Amino acid sequence: MSPSTPQEGVLGEGEPARDEVLQPQQEGEEAGEQEEDDGFEEDEAPTHLPFAPSSVLLDDTTTVDPSYTISLIRQLLPQGSNVEKEFSAKQGAPEEKGVNSDNGESAQLEDKDPWEECGCILWDLAASKPQAELMMNNLVLEVLLANLHVTESPRVKEICIGIMGNLACHESLVNAISMQNGLTATVVNQLFLDDSACLSETFRFLAAVLRSSASVSWAEALLPDEILSRVLWIVGNTLNSTLLEKSIDFLSTVIDNQDVTAILLQPLIKVGLVDHVISLLASEIEKLSDESKFDRSASIDLILNFIEELSATDNCFELMSSSDQLIQVLDKIIKLPDKLEVSSYCASVVVILANLLADGKHTVPSLSHDLPFLEGLFDILPLVCDDNQARNALWCILARLLAQAQGIDMNSSSLERFVSLLLSKFTLIKDDLESHRVDKEVELSAEDAYLKHGISASLSMICRIMERWIADKSSLSEEEAALTQSTIENARKLLNYCQNYDV
Repeated sequence: MSPSTPQEGVLGEGEPARDEVLQPQQEGEEAGEQEEDDGFEEDEAPTHLPFAPSSVLLDDTTTVDPSYTISLIRQLLPQGSNVEKEFSAKQGAPEEKGVNSDNGESAQLEDKDPWEECGCILWDLAASKPQAELMMNNLVLEVLLANLHVTESPRVKEICIGIMGNLACHESLVNAISMQNGLTATVVNQLFLDDSACLSETFRFLAAVLRSSASVSWAEALLPDEILSRVLWIVGNTLNSTLLEKSIDFLSTVIDNQDVTAILLQPLIKVGLVDHVISLLASEIEKLSDESKFDRSASIDLILNFIEELSATDNCFELMSSSDQLIQVLDKIIKLPDKLEVSSYCASVVVILANLLADGKHTVPSLSHDLPFLEGLFDILPLVCDDNQARNALWCILARLLAQAQGIDMNSSSLERFVSLLLSKFTLIKDDLESHRVDKEVELSAEDAYLKHGISASLSMICRIMERWIADKSSLSEEEAALTQSTIENARKLLNYCQNYDV
């Protein structure tokens, strides 16, 4: 049996993978100090890079003997449980041979927990729709629920929820899964565990069902403030990169599905969604300066992408546009000296900022005269040249800030610094504009028209600043003018380019 790429949201599970355990909620302060669990073993696979044994991640054309799959489910039965009796009545007495006796794997199981091994194989098989349907027809949900009700093992719980997560990725099975008696409450209760691997699988399952036709019933099950507060607490306190990824993905699913948004977004805002994610971003950015910390780029990307989604929603806009903390964090990123280190963040940063400035007028005056901030924006131009949305956002930000700066009385010292900055960025400005010439015969899209307006407004503001500075220099004495002649010539070149650029 050859492995194949699973469908979106479906995970294969190979060797046991552990990471640090999330600290109990009442010990939140200590959780912020723990980097990883003392029990981490170097030879185990990281949870964010799962790999599968050769017999897993099957495509729909792979043939697996149904009796083999059923025998795997049998191995997971809790002894003495009602479901064991129900399973036996449905399938009859088990064969005496071992589950792997015909698969050449008995030697591999000598040092492994048979339950865990069988559970991992089922986890992988559940990625295949025919296998998932076979499992559903043979009481797999009842078996998994029975285990979740009796086990204290985090690994067993992780495997059970992981199998459910793969089953839930098949749309045709979601309604049956959702209608399983007691399953919804049992899964939601897993959010109150303190094991990061279990929580990761729980969020993966919830994200899958919120993308499905059963999304409304699951969204309603998550409505209690206690549950939503717990979700945000996990997001803000985990040090596990996989758990952060899965929890942010879950929250993004809430934003992406209109039916779910209508049910959950306002309650999430009520329990502090906006403040939580902004504080989380601020915390991650602070860690950038600590070289002893692990690379946080993936985490920051996730958080910024989610904040970008939030900033585009009417429900969150007012809170975000009035958040001084968010503006300060974005300001810090834009002013970072080595833009290549944060190049992957830049697109989201400028889109967020453009969304906030669209109505957050109180932030513009302070930013418009912050020359290091403006310098940072110009430095981002080459980093977003291939991202139309981000480039559009950046030129619109520049237009707004330069207009604000021009509208406020600018003394000669400020004017001098503005001109110096613009002249130093002339090459960046020219390179960006020349590399994005638009065919006049092609009808502009709404996005292109908006970008054209932003560029036109920015160049107009630059012209006004340069004209004023050149006019001031014309009144200098011959001796003073000689000292600044080359600068005046450069200013005229910039002015001429802006005046004649055909947007």
